[in-house]
Amino acid sequence: MLFQTALFTMDSQLYIGLMSGTSMDGVDAVLVRMNGNRWLAAEAHAFTPYPGRLKQDLLALQNAGFNELHNSMMLAQELSRLYAETVHQLLDKTQLHADRITAIGCHGQTVRHAPESGYSIQLGNLPLLAELTGITTVGDFRSRDLAAGGQGAPLVPAFHQALFRSDTETRVVLNIGGIANISVLPPHQPAFGFDTGPGNMLMDAWVQHIWHQPYDENGIKASQGKVLPELLATLLSHPYFSQPYPKSTGRELFSLSWLLPQLSDGLNPHDVLKTLLEYTAQTIADAVLYAAPEVRNIFVCGGGIQNSSLMESLKQHFSAQNIRLHSSLALNLDPQWMEAAAFGWLAACWINRIPSNPYHATGAHKPCILGAGYYP
Repeated sequence: MLFQTALFTMDSQLYIGLMSGTSMDGVDAVLVRMNGNRWLAAEAHAFTPYPGRLKQDLLALQNAGFNELHNSMMLAQELSRLYAETVHQLLDKTQLHADRITAIGCHGQTVRHAPESGYSIQLGNLPLLAELTGITTVGDFRSRDLAAGGQGAPLVPAFHQALFRSDTETRVVLNIGGIANISVLPPHQPAFGFDTGPGNMLMDAWVQHIWHQPYDENGIKASQGKVLPELLATLLSHPYFSQPYPKSTGRELFSLSWLLPQLSDGLNPHDVLKTLLEYTAQTIADAVLYAAPEVRNIFVCGGGIQNSSLMESLKQHFSAQNIRLHSSLALNLDPQWMEAAAFGWLAACWINRIPSNPYHATGAHKPCILGAGYYP
């Protein structure tokens, strides 16, 4: 995963992928090397945390509120300045000038995801980012898929297929961010996938609500509790899990405001957290076993891989089925780099006019070239 410029010829191109996910903890930037549409390597990474106020302001946009149009435009500008700062941090780290970068692929910050209404909003001022960095900037990756009848999510299965498909076995790539999602990669068929439900989102929200900490580091607090069977059964009865895929979700369905009315008075906070952890593990396991019962190897990425209690619960669910869990490092991509790298790859697809929506995963009726670009 070290910076490897010297290993490649000048025929290759460099891209920067930017990702700020549903956990709203900060911005990941990954330097990606491509040869046209052929992946070569992910070479370097930078991260800028969100200031606490920014996260709260973004969360406020999850619901309709006063002056939300103005607020969203101002936050889009603030985000793009933070994105630009992260890009410059990455350039400084790798001693590269902006003119060496073919394009930036910027996901933006999701604040509303409503595919049932035909839209998904990822905040970010793309022209401003192009201006601040001097680099062609590509974003708004979800809208074209939505226009073609898709969910606009998940977008990563096509990337996972391009990099990780095997000719001999079905693989699953599991991303555990705020929301958890899977990519199923059959050996001789198109990739598909969907959001399995909450990843870290509800656990983080509960920890912030009770302990005023951003997350449960290593799952230590959850390990001090026990699963509450009645609460778990109530949570598992959410209608999202009985919907057929393709499907996608977000804070609109799984939020603290949804969780709190379902809790009885006097519950031990550690028990609630342990139950939420088991909720994430159970819904992931159910989704994988339903969509890919033949799978024997799952490759995990995203922030959830750092939660040792969650990973242990997942191992217990899958070991009985003779399914093994691996870090995505086994596929030569750091689990913290995966999603940002995907948007570098998507930017390369846009530059080269290559359809990149995993339409078997999103439900779109045709392949589409994803994104809109702004030149500096």
